[in-house]
Amino acid sequence: MRGLASATWLLGLDWKLVHHLGGMGLAVLAMLDSFLVPVPGSIDLFTIVLSAAQPGWWPYYAALATIGSMTGGWMTYRVGRAGGKQGLERRLPKQRIEKLYRWFERWGFGAVFFPALMPPPVPIVPFLLGAGALNLKPSRFLLALGLGRMARFSIAGAIATVYGEQVIRFFQANYWWMLLALAGTSVAAIVSGILLRKKLAQAIGSQKVSGNQAESSAA
Repeated sequence: MRGLASATWLLGLDWKLVHHLGGMGLAVLAMLDSFLVPVPGSIDLFTIVLSAAQPGWWPYYAALATIGSMTGGWMTYRVGRAGGKQGLERRLPKQRIEKLYRWFERWGFGAVFFPALMPPPVPIVPFLLGAGALNLKPSRFLLALGLGRMARFSIAGAIATVYGEQVIRFFQANYWWMLLALAGTSVAAIVSGILLRKKLAQAIGSQKVSGNQAESSAA
């Protein structure tokens, strides 16, 4: 278990704490990871660590990580839907918005499925927000996100079952580089997520104020 303990140390957590949190803790972390405060790779690492410790339980951990990710993703989707296109266009760079629109126009269902499936550092939050702002049907959104995440976490859990100790030993041998990379991407993702959430909240608030002013003028 020394390798497992070293891997969890990368995230600043004790192995005993991670083991105690188990699947429910993994679900909560996955929810937070998809709700505008992402920590790239953290859920994959926890899934690998827990599955390596209990190989026969990897479907359970993959399922709970998926449920948590879908819950957080749904909340992010609702934020995007509340702000709409105007919320995105007011606060995000025009070039980034245009790319996001083209992606959804071309792929539709796949615009959520593929980012949900792809490993870090591919960001998922912009696509979750975009799905809401562009009014992708909730049923299609949840299906795309669920299938993509379940496939991703199942692959991580299955790999951990077969190669878990080898993967953990790699983390142990390179943990300083892994720590720096994870810390850097985590800080950047958290800061950008908080700023984006504030911008969207401001956009939603200004949109409501404009609507109230229009109603008052009409009256």
